[in-house]
Amino acid sequence: MRVSRGQVLENKRTILAAAGRLFRERGFDSVTVAEIMKSAGLTHGGFYGYFNSKDDLIAQAVADVLESTGGLPTELMALADRYLSTTHRDNLAIGCLFAALSSETIRQSGAVRAAMTAGLKQRIGYVSGIAPGPDERRRRRAAIGTWAAMVGGLILARMTNDPELSDEILNETRAWLAAQNQKKTKTRRGKMPSRVIG
Repeated sequence: MRVSRGQVLENKRTILAAAGRLFRERGFDSVTVAEIMKSAGLTHGGFYGYFNSKDDLIAQAVADVLESTGGLPTELMALADRYLSTTHRDNLAIGCLFAALSSETIRQSGAVRAAMTAGLKQRIGYVSGIAPGPDERRRRRAAIGTWAAMVGGLILARMTNDPELSDEILNETRAWLAAQNQKKTKTRRGKMPSRVIG
């Protein structure tokens, strides 16, 4: 029986969503195509009707996850509070793609790395738009530092098997970012000398 074009697109969206969840939860190499298709409720044999290869699926799943993460907070500390939360830490399958898969991306195909790089540029651009600083260059610096601290903090909090240390990493990273944000906000308002901006 022939599948309608609309059903093909819906199936592809379902496969991409399943792949995005499984890759974040278990990694690119630990998940098979058969597992992804089963999670999507489709047969393994139909995979090549949607994707050329697993690499093609990975690249498209990465792009799909990065495109579907709308609704981000428009205030820097609200973003940090949500990102560096125990809920985010404990839910790999629906969490940040960068924290879950960055270390694996360096071993992936050029298409996968290009998709992750495009997403990274988008995230830095987004954070630059809400970061403090008197000019674009300093806001971009603050954005890169903030994003690196957030992703690194989440990775370290997930890595440890010590719950107290994990919570401390999340809390102290948020506190450090809040102090940096306050310092730069005060500088922008003229309450502190400009030489304190790095």
